[in-house]
Amino acid sequence: MRKPRDYDSELKALGDKAQQLKARKLHQLGELVIATGADALPPEQLAGALLAATDTKDRATKEGWRKRGATFFQGAARNAAGGDRRDTRGADANDRGAASPSSQDRA
Repeated sequence: MRKPRDYDSELKALGDKAQQLKARKLHQLGELVIATGADALPPEQLAGALLAATDTKDRATKEGWRKRGATFFQGAARNAAGGDRRDTRGADANDRGAASPSSQDRA
């Protein structure tokens, strides 16, 4: 004879797992903000930039952001693996980043 399923405990376990995933996502987003240097921005400015990013419909702009993000993560992985090796492209990417919000304002 089959053992009856305990739906309550399964539901509770799923709820706990969902809560852990949400907490991990929040933690990772915080780490990302710090890793990109965005923690130096005032919260209002950071929120405004994120809202502008979610409102943007231009696929080319979003693709540019995606490529830049991929480059950022590849550089972070390279820096973690290489120890003291530095990504010389990082400064150039940051310089372009300063010009990006003004180009968004025109969009």
